[in-house]
Amino acid sequence: MIVYPALDILDGKVVRLAQGDFDRRTIYASAPLEAARAWAERGAERLHIVDLDGARRGDPVNLESVASIVAETGLWVQLGGGLRSLEAVERAAATGVERVIIGTAAFDGSGMLERALERYGSERIAVSVDAHGGLVVKQGWLEISALPSAAAVAELVSRGVRQFIYTDVERDGMLEGPNLEVVAQIANAINGELLYAGGIGSVDHLRALAGLGHPRLAGVIVGKALYEEQFTLSEARSALCT
Repeated sequence: MIVYPALDILDGKVVRLAQGDFDRRTIYASAPLEAARAWAERGAERLHIVDLDGARRGDPVNLESVASIVAETGLWVQLGGGLRSLEAVERAAATGVERVIIGTAAFDGSGMLERALERYGSERIAVSVDAHGGLVVKQGWLEISALPSAAAVAELVSRGVRQFIYTDVERDGMLEGPNLEVVAQIANAINGELLYAGGIGSVDHLRALAGLGHPRLAGVIVGKALYEEQFTLSEARSALCT
């Protein structure tokens, strides 16, 4: 399993939100490029970037910053946030990121997801299933739908999605650990790879995820715990190998 440091960009700064609430933000760095360089220096293999400005606006805002990160660090990067049209996906892919993440637009009935999969393939397109109380949240976590997350995953599998990111919004930024039963349920439902995000606060939480031994659980996205030095990136990588 791979640990993905999270780099969320809002108003030009690196932040973390608590439970997806834009009014409950903590600033961890004033320059995204410098934060990305720091992760590269610490041995990060991959980086998970979310354009929070884009997620809130519905169209990517920080692509220039992302392109600089890709060019300057050489890291493998995946990017999400505001990618709700094929044109936005194309602009995101042009930054040099390895994978683009579609969220809200995967559930809007527009067919954009299928067009993106056809153009870029299932390895370069991931879908983010963000859940609150077991229901999918959309529009930059601002709208709770009536769609159960497990049903959403099953539908996405039938539509050809193979790369999934599952975020437990209620746990995100709270450092209280993952719901292992739900993680296993989602992993069982997919045909491909799953990255989990939400609530990681200790190496024991990482060991618990690794202990599931699920072949489709490929990585964990970690934000606040790394920024607040609950553990180091090296310790996280070791925990996921146990």
